[in-house]
Formats: sequence, structure tokens, C-alpha cells
Amino acid sequence: MTSTDFFNYILEHYQKELPFVAYSMPNTFEINAVLQKNNTLYKIENYEESGFVFSPFDVRKDAILIPYSKSSVLLTLDDVTVEKTEAPTFEIVNNHQQHLDLVSKGIKTIGNSDLKKVVLSRTETLHLSKANPLEYFKHLLNAYNSAFVYCWYHPRVGLWLGASPETLLNVERNRFSTMALAGTQDYKGTLNVEWNAKEKDEQQFVTDYVKDVLNPYVEHLEFSEVKTVKAGALLHLRTDINGQLKTGVNSLQKLILTMHPTPAVCGIPKHDAMQFIMDQEDYNREFYTGFLGELNKETKIQPRSGRRNIENRAYGFSKRSSHLFVNLRCMKLKGLDAILYVGGGITKDSNPEDEWRETVNKTETIKRVIVS
Repeated sequence: MTSTDFFNYILEHYQKELPFVAYSMPNTFEINAVLQKNNTLYKIENYEESGFVFSPFDVRKDAILIPYSKSSVLLTLDDVTVEKTEAPTFEIVNNHQQHLDLVSKGIKTIGNSDLKKVVLSRTETLHLSKANPLEYFKHLLNAYNSAFVYCWYHPRVGLWLGASPETLLNVERNRFSTMALAGTQDYKGTLNVEWNAKEKDEQQFVTDYVKDVLNPYVEHLEFSEVKTVKAGALLHLRTDINGQLKTGVNSLQKLILTMHPTPAVCGIPKHDAMQFIMDQEDYNREFYTGFLGELNKETKIQPRSGRRNIENRAYGFSKRSSHLFVNLRCMKLKGLDAILYVGGGITKDSNPEDEWRETVNKTETIKRVIVS
């Protein structure tokens, strides 16, 4: 299918107010779409379902499913062309002083409690003369090939777009992989950069946490060296983590809810950090810092070609896999408003003004998608 036909199908579906998701996996040139044939709001019950899942930050709230069994699935190659869009006006919803006060309160709490890290966030709103989500999606595809890029819509929930650099988990049969991601600085033409003690400590917090929570479920854990990776115009510290699910571990739900929310979007200890966020942030994160992706997707595997396998070709087998990503670098379109979500990890060594600047840098990366 040509990309023109692909996007025309999605646009027609969107105009009919039917749920859909279009997305591209990291470092690929394929774009997938799952187009739900009705407008029913399906919810996850036990993570044994098969479809595209969209889950909020708050684990007490419903995760939404676009079921494969109720949808058409499309695929095209990423050869899209992007158009320049009109520069919007914008206002900061959480103002400078509010965020400084929030970060200062977080630093003080860390100094007086068991809290080691808390991720604090804010929003900005761009006021648009017109909203074109599929064009924004194309801009994201063009700018963030190394990220998980998506455009998700349900008429009863809303429309979200994003480009996430962070994997929550990948599970294929009994193989498991994830990552520990932390630290942020501007990309200035090289990956050979220096990281300060605060950012290194934050990265180590995340890596240690992931190791601890996975121990009951995963064995033969392997950790890569910490490396600097690029995500759009930003750099992060990342450790890749691989392992094998222990025999008898067949509850994907238990594994997901153990991992989510990660220290990269919540904090350490998790429950203390989540309580601080719920009490002190002055807005509802909704699906920001939740997770999304392919849940229990079945893929048909054919035997390799060759004379010996001719008789076996009709007997290919299916494998189930899940590829889930943390919902970062995202926005929600609401009418002519684009609501941008951004945050940063706070530790005892944080500086409020530096943390504000980090959030500004992060919002600039997503703003470029709209004003390109």
C-alpha cells in the first residue's frame, strides 16, 4: 500500500470518528495502523487480550484497548512527505514560578524522607489556528526515527501523539528486554559528552530499581554498559537490559504492573513518589507517562525455505509478542489546543532553575513538530 492511500484510509476513519492508532517502531521504516471498526470503548481486563493498549499513568484507572479482532490492520513504508505548518501562539499553563516551587518542595521532601527521586511535570498549551494531527504525525516520523512514534484516537477519550525514546518492556515467548533511561541534555552535534553526578546517580537509581523488581520474574539478567543515546534534539543515558522469564511466569499483567510506572517517570520508592505526584502536581497527567503499544500480537512464522521444508511450509506456527513503550514526548490535541506534557527527575542534587530549563528544552523538541 502506498503511503498516500495509507493516510487517506486513516483520514477517512478519523472523519467518521472511529478509533485508530498509527505508529512506527524505533529504527524502522514501516508505519502500522490499527483501525477499529466500531466506536466501542474496550478496556483491559487482565492483559491476556490482544490489541493495541493505551494505559494512563494512574494504575487505578482503565487502560484502553483497540482489539485486533475488531479492527483492520494496515502497513506502509515510511516515504511520507511533510508540509510546513503555521507557527502557533502559545502560553505556559504551569508558569515558571509554579514549577520552581514544585521542584523546591520535591528537593526538600527528598532531604526529609525516604524518597530518593521524584519525577515532576507540567504542561504547556499551544493555541492553533487549525489542527492537523496526521501532518503532525508525519513530522514526528520525519524527526524521530529512533523513537516509538504514534498517533492515537478514540472519540470518547481524545487524540494523542508522541515520540517516545523509552521502552517499558518487550516480551517474545520467554525472552524479555527493557531499558533504564535517565538524564537529559541538549544534543550539540556529538554523543561524546560529559554527564554530571546528579544525572549519573539518577541513571543508577533507575538501573538498580529495574534489577530489583525483575528478580522474581526474570533470570539470566544482562546489563549493557551505560551509553549516551540521541532522541531528537536531546541526549539521554541508557542501559539495555535483557533476560529470560522464569519457568512458570506467565502473567504479563503482573510483569507490566511491576514495571509501571518506571522510576524514569515516577520516582523511587515508587509508591512514595506516586503519592507525592498525586498530592503536589496541580493537574491530571492522564495518559502522559502511561504506556502504550502492541499487546499479545500474533505473528505467523513460516519455516525457512529449502527442499527439506517444502512439506512444512503449510504448517507455520504463530508467536505472541508484546512491545510496550512509556508515553513520553507527547501531546494531546483538544479542539484547537495542543497540550504538551513535560517533566524531569528530581534528586537531592537538583537545582530548580536547571530543572525548569530541562523542561523547556523538552517542550522545544515537540514544538518543532507543530511549527516545522
